[in-house]
Amino acid sequence: MPKKRSGGGLTTTQQAAKFLGVAALSGVVLAGIALPAAGALGLATKGTVQGFDEIPANLQTPPLSQRTTILDSKGGMIATVYSRDRTVVKLKDISPYMQKAIVAIEDARFYEHGAIDLKGILRALNRNVQTGGTAEGASTLTQQYVKNVFIEEAGDDPDKVAQATQQTMGRKIQELKYAIQVEEKLGKKRILANYLNITFFGQQAYGVEAASQRYFSKSAKDLTLEEAALLAGIVQSPSRYDPVNDTAEATKRRNTVLQRMADIGDITQAEADKAKATPIKLQVKKPKNGCITAVSGAGFFCDYVRNVFLTDPAFGKTKEDRAKIWNRGGLTVRTTLDPQSQQSVQASIKSHVYKSDKVATAVTLVQPGTGKIMGMGQSKPYGFGPNETQYNYSVNKSMGGSNYGFPTGSTFKPFLAAAAIEGGKPTTQVYPSPYEMDYPDTVQSCEKPWVNDGVPKYHLENENESERGPYALREAMEKSVNTYFVQMLQDIGMCPVSQMTDKLGVVQGDGTKLPQNPSTLTLGSNGLSPLTMASAYAAFANRGTYCTPIAIESVNKADGTSLPVPKTTCSQAMSQTTADTINTLLRGVVDSGTGQEAGLQSRDNAGKTGTTDSRKNAWFVGYTPNMSGAVWVGSPSQSVEMEHVTIGGVYQDKVYGGQVPGPIWRDAMTGALNGVAAPPFNTVNIPDPPRGDDRDDREGDRRGAGGSKPGKKPGNKNPFPGISIPPNLTGGNQGGHRGQTNGGTQGP
Repeated sequence: MPKKRSGGGLTTTQQAAKFLGVAALSGVVLAGIALPAAGALGLATKGTVQGFDEIPANLQTPPLSQRTTILDSKGGMIATVYSRDRTVVKLKDISPYMQKAIVAIEDARFYEHGAIDLKGILRALNRNVQTGGTAEGASTLTQQYVKNVFIEEAGDDPDKVAQATQQTMGRKIQELKYAIQVEEKLGKKRILANYLNITFFGQQAYGVEAASQRYFSKSAKDLTLEEAALLAGIVQSPSRYDPVNDTAEATKRRNTVLQRMADIGDITQAEADKAKATPIKLQVKKPKNGCITAVSGAGFFCDYVRNVFLTDPAFGKTKEDRAKIWNRGGLTVRTTLDPQSQQSVQASIKSHVYKSDKVATAVTLVQPGTGKIMGMGQSKPYGFGPNETQYNYSVNKSMGGSNYGFPTGSTFKPFLAAAAIEGGKPTTQVYPSPYEMDYPDTVQSCEKPWVNDGVPKYHLENENESERGPYALREAMEKSVNTYFVQMLQDIGMCPVSQMTDKLGVVQGDGTKLPQNPSTLTLGSNGLSPLTMASAYAAFANRGTYCTPIAIESVNKADGTSLPVPKTTCSQAMSQTTADTINTLLRGVVDSGTGQEAGLQSRDNAGKTGTTDSRKNAWFVGYTPNMSGAVWVGSPSQSVEMEHVTIGGVYQDKVYGGQVPGPIWRDAMTGALNGVAAPPFNTVNIPDPPRGDDRDDREGDRRGAGGSKPGKKPGNKNPFPGISIPPNLTGGNQGGHRGQTNGGTQGP
């Protein structure tokens, strides 16, 4: 009669005999006989396992999460992003050494047994009894594969991951049933390939191809014997056997794998000994994940692409659906970004604004007629360090941008002029345009009229005292005469302007509609994004047709199929004649007006400058017939008044829209359009206005939004009495500083 061990425990033989019952049970399952309810066999307690027959018959294998590749319009790499760094490869593209090593150390009898290995169970049992612990497991490679499928399906949900990895009888029985199914359905080679592609190798590498690239900077098909043994050894405990952080422990584990390969005859003892004597030689490739790795300063554009994918219904009905597809990865996303344009944007930014400057710049280029975003960059790089940011100053808040955008100053005036011309106002329209004036007592809106009820009344002035009318439209636009455009707004009302900006896709940086008040719809006192401005101005270049901006041209999945992508939507925002008139007017701005420093050589171009109250923002928005671009310069927190400031190593007494943003636009556009056709504008004849006083052509657009100078008529400097606008922590405020946005009320 067998003796019991001291302490009353069973002997090794008795434990083996007891476990044989489980083995026999497994044999019954393998024979295809359905198990009775698990509880009847004492395999589980209530609530811990389903009956075996109740487990779904088919293992739902999710597509493996892989890296997504983001490309520019020419097919060049921008960045790779992934939830899990994995590249799925076929078995023929995995080194034979790697195949043998993983089988040797994880399941040496893999090709001899079915879903479970009875001999392995007995061997593990005996080993564990001898050590008094769990020194050896008995799961087959197939069972491990099934377990990894559960983990993959759990994704990044910690609760689901915990369920997938729990060591319960219920989980083991579930794994067993699915392992039987997998063995019958896939076969050994397919199971091995799947396992090598799904398992985790540490250092953020999932699957053998990613692991090979991570540790050795080579493909899995090129792994040597000692390299393959090292990777195979990592799988059991990626943190413990991490060769990057513990070479000694990793070496011991690698040598264990090598000896196991020799013991089962995969290699000779001499080969094993030689490999053991070879020091570990890593060539670690650091993980490159996310938009922070983007080339040519395209990190912000990369992030914009991600946000488009996660928010556009074209990629899935719900937010959860879209996120699941993105996180699963394996996508090749071809974008609209033009590498020549992007490089030109970055070169211009670098030469004009330093990342350490108190202010920043953001530049966006858009193609008229297609809505394609051709270039996007800013002086504060994408990142987490000093003078870096993850906020994209070029786009709206919903797409990763600033809270409100940035006040645009006089770059808004062309929208007002387009509305007036579209409504029948002639370019010869003359207004008195005094140097300073109160805002009108009332201005008609789409509903109730706006009323100037400030005490004292809301007031504005031009930048220079020399700017005194009367003026006609062309000269007023070239000199950016504030009082002219406020009088124009009083004449036509605010509703036509609001309707025009709606057609041009102009919304505030927080996505809301522009409010109807004179300062907003004349002097650009509310925050907009550079992408919004570049896209709206592109409609002028496109003879009145506005096209919504797009960033993605195609998305292909790992299996070769494609996903539908959002298309640009184009609509006629104004007549061709109106657009041609605006082009003619704004060409004058760069020829002889406030934007002369921005003018391009040897091609038709047009644009408008803008500088806001206290010089907290300066803009230049301009275009050619085949490219539109917007440049903003200012403090993201709106805390810097750009006087007596150094930008890009150049001291600026006062920053104007044409003086700092203008040259940035000029250089970015010049490089972007190098070698590109130079078509002309369609222009109209605008009669010369009556000759006025000798006024300084450069001084018309100095502050965009009015506000009195010291010693002048004070006006009402609190446009929203009793309302405190919170500071924007990520860029731009909502306006309303000192005379920048006039309040008033909507009258009865």
